[in-house]
Amino acid sequence: MQRRDFLNALAAGAGLVAPLGREAWAASLAAPAPHSRKLIVIMLRGAVDGLNVVAPVGDAEYAQLRPTIALARPGQEGGAIDLDGYFGLHPALAPLLPLWEQKKLAFIHASGSPDGTRSHFDAQDYMESATPGVKSTPDGWMNRLVGALPGDSRPTRALSIGPTMPRILSGRAAAVNVANGAAGTKGTVLDNRPALGAAFDELYADNKRFGKVYMDGREARKEVMAAAANPMAAEMMAANGGAPLPNGFPDDAARLATLLRNDPNMQLAFVALGGWDTHASQGAATGQLANRLSPLAQGLAVLAQRLGPMFDDTTIVVMSEFGRTARENGNRGTDHGHGNAMWVLGGGVAGGRVLGEWRGLEEKALNEGRDLPVTTDFRTVLAHIAERHLRLPDNELVRIFPQLPRSAAVDFLRRA
Repeated sequence: MQRRDFLNALAAGAGLVAPLGREAWAASLAAPAPHSRKLIVIMLRGAVDGLNVVAPVGDAEYAQLRPTIALARPGQEGGAIDLDGYFGLHPALAPLLPLWEQKKLAFIHASGSPDGTRSHFDAQDYMESATPGVKSTPDGWMNRLVGALPGDSRPTRALSIGPTMPRILSGRAAAVNVANGAAGTKGTVLDNRPALGAAFDELYADNKRFGKVYMDGREARKEVMAAAANPMAAEMMAANGGAPLPNGFPDDAARLATLLRNDPNMQLAFVALGGWDTHASQGAATGQLANRLSPLAQGLAVLAQRLGPMFDDTTIVVMSEFGRTARENGNRGTDHGHGNAMWVLGGGVAGGRVLGEWRGLEEKALNEGRDLPVTTDFRTVLAHIAERHLRLPDNELVRIFPQLPRSAAVDFLRRA
């Protein structure tokens, strides 16, 4: 195995240091420090239909625009869950209702990127770099954030769960990537064959170019494995009555909660979920979209439950690159739109509210006569969390979120 292939394999499969570019292997280590306030970002790739997540069932235009895929009004068969008399929650999201009732869940409707692209790739790139319309940004906003937060950092301070290191965490600061599913915390050949691991340690011990990144990766790997193997994990599984979790996100969410609870150094986490591009046969209360929303809701509920008291110091954001058209198309689905709904959950969230400037669904109120206008820039939501929840200094905000709009942020956090 070539040295470059070996290091890349470690980074992709075992969760190691994320370099900036092919040659920039710099990573910084410092003394560990607890970082109590957490941020978890869930990215729904493919543009989820926010108008059927938080449906304006009280608007007469809603059912007319969507004759076969609109949710029924609350109380009717397959009806939405009433939130405030006007908006209703998709019934597949019922596991989140307790958080709504505890006022730890809120939605910011008609939010998103000011860039008008309807390209998934471009829109995701802009949301992950936090620079709408600019493709040359070299790093992601979560990477810039982890480098700016107060306190010392180790590679496991920022964590991604997925097949590869995402754009949002790419950059100069060190981060860790863990594969989806149980494979992400299984031992590698270096873990299972100590003699081989020791040989590689010796090989890289005096290597000036790759020695530090190798050892950073080895240490990060040990931290992730130790956190996953903590006896607390078995106790939490037992508390679940021994019932196996469904595959996919609920399982990853449970694993993420375990990692965060067992390693106080971990502070930022990112998970991306696909399958939201519902151009055809979207369904209403049941069907394709419902089948995606159900495990998402289960996973978020599991995450909140298993974080335990840590949930009080955690903010979870669910976002998607853009929304979908207000009117259903000829294939009983929806096409690429603009404004969407961002979700915020956590102990510090002043929830139980649908926030944002809502202009209704009349054609004259829609963007280009087809979808929701963006009335809340997604960067103001993220900056509000960075400033109020993570206590990021003002002078750092403009670096993490360049060209941040001057408009007043939607206030959804209880405390400074």
